[in-house]
Amino acid sequence: MRLLNIIVIAALILAASIVYKIKFDSTLQAERVAKVAGELRRERNAIATLRAEWAKLDTPGRIQGLAERHLALRPILSTQFDSLDRLPERPPALVPPPSSDPIGAMIAPTEPDATGSVDVPKAAQ
Repeated sequence: MRLLNIIVIAALILAASIVYKIKFDSTLQAERVAKVAGELRRERNAIATLRAEWAKLDTPGRIQGLAERHLALRPILSTQFDSLDRLPERPPALVPPPSSDPIGAMIAPTEPDATGSVDVPKAAQ
C-alpha cells in the first residue's frame, strides 16, 4: 500500500509539472502573439502615413507648381495642333500591295522558309 501511495504522489507531481510547463509555454506564446500584433499595428499605421504623404506629394496642383518653378517650359499653344486632313500621306513602303485576297496577302510569307540545314554546294549537285 505504501508503494502505491508513493507511485500516485510521483504521478501527481509529474502531472502538475507537465501542466505548469504547458501553462508557461502558452503564456510565452500569448506574449509573442501580442508583440507581433503590436508590430503589425505599427506597420499598418506607418503604411497609412506613407500613403497619406504620397497622396499629398502626388497632387496635380503641387506638381504643376513645381514644374512652373523649376522647369523652363512654355505653355502649349493651340497653333501647335493641326487637323487630320493636313497630315502628310503615308510612305509607300508601309502601304500593303493591293491584292484580290486580302487575308491571303496578310498570311503569305514574305521570304522563303529558313531551315537549320546546311545548303548543299552547287558543285556537289
